[in-house]
Amino acid sequence: MNQHEFIFPQSSYYGKGTPENIAFNGKLQEFSHKVNYISGLQTAGKIPARLAYLQVQELWQELKQTKQKLDSAKKA
Repeated sequence: MNQHEFIFPQSSYYGKGTPENIAFNGKLQEFSHKVNYISGLQTAGKIPARLAYLQVQELWQELKQTKQKLDSAKKA
């Protein structure tokens, strides 16, 4: 296991194996890991709550955009 796999582990996808679903699952896992780090930093007092909130909000918007792009690619 290399350092990247250790820091950002990914579990297998068990749903319907379309390329869009697999891509979204990867992005969703990435979102989850980043939110976990941000909340850990905020809980430890390393970043203020407002900054943590803004970072999570930005990640959420990115995830929504990814979902919209994948949905529009699926329809095309």
